[in-house]
Amino acid sequence: MRFILVHMRTVVSALLVCAASLWAAEVKVLEEIIAKINGDIITRTEIERSRQQMFADAARAEAKGPEIEKLVKERERDILRDRIDQLLLIQKGKELNINVDAEISKNLADIQRQLGIADPEKFQQAVKQQTGMPYEDYKNEMRNSMLTQRVIRQEVGGRINIPRAELQKYYEEHKTEFVREDRVFLSEIFVSSGKDGAGAAAAEKKAKDLVARAKKGERFGELARDNSDADSAKNFGELGGYKREDLKKEIADLVFEQNRGFITDPPIKSDTGFLILRVEERHRPGQASFEEVENIIQEKLYMPRFQPKIREYLTQLRQDAFLEIKEGWEDTSAAPGKNTRWSDPAQLRPETVTKEEVSAQPRRKRILGIPILGTQTSSSTSEKKQ
Repeated sequence: MRFILVHMRTVVSALLVCAASLWAAEVKVLEEIIAKINGDIITRTEIERSRQQMFADAARAEAKGPEIEKLVKERERDILRDRIDQLLLIQKGKELNINVDAEISKNLADIQRQLGIADPEKFQQAVKQQTGMPYEDYKNEMRNSMLTQRVIRQEVGGRINIPRAELQKYYEEHKTEFVREDRVFLSEIFVSSGKDGAGAAAAEKKAKDLVARAKKGERFGELARDNSDADSAKNFGELGGYKREDLKKEIADLVFEQNRGFITDPPIKSDTGFLILRVEERHRPGQASFEEVENIIQEKLYMPRFQPKIREYLTQLRQDAFLEIKEGWEDTSAAPGKNTRWSDPAQLRPETVTKEEVSAQPRRKRILGIPILGTQTSSSTSEKKQ
């Protein structure tokens, strides 16, 4: 009997050891939390995803191997800082009840129109193919980006005021910066008449309708984006600045005599279609007046103040937040005197979460920007005004 009991105890012990081993094999840290900000978290996976995005961005900028490594090394120490920045701004936007749904819908509709994909499901598939993320994740990225921008404009940008006397002082001290050449800045809408001009009548009617709509107040850039057959449609029809000798004589004679806002009426006929031009800016030769360049000076003085103010604002948000950062990680813009150590480092249960909890966390790839499908960067409006 004793032998049987001993044997059973041995078997039970072996089973318990085996079960413990199996249990240990099944226990995995699905995700590691490295920072907690109010009700949100930042995980190691998110940090690594941002790092990989940096490599991709550097490669797109045509940097080579050693250059890519250098660029990433310079920026990667700020990844956690940037993540914290974004979360704090998103949380503030929600606290302020800022709603960007209408802007998101409009942007997505614009992208879908530019890609020429009418079917919603095919459009969502195109988003996934071009961005590498599901449509809903892309939409969420867009929402986060717009939300952070709105908070910054409202809470930081809107509170920076530069006295007009300071603008005038800058103008008087930098007058030589505002001596201009004779130049005109144009935007276009081109309506193609088709192969061999077969659709000339329909193209002419469409062009005249667009002229009428533009003159009634519809935005020329949006009309160009939605209706122009020229490559410039992707850039809202913008063409940039021209000297008189850069243009054909008949066009130069027409637009150089006009002021900002002029639209060619009737449209200019060519062998391949009808061209509508709008004068965006008209720079007369010589010294520009203060009134002509006041907005340019405003921008020159505004931006150097804007960036430090953003950082001041983010520092204050840190001071007011519940913020804990795991040992070994650094917030490179930590608020002075703010204690961000884990409150109980002996208990690391927050590091082990379920797949559902990890999936519920929004994926964040960019800080303040987001790739917009089917578009290209437009030229600076400030360049036109100079």
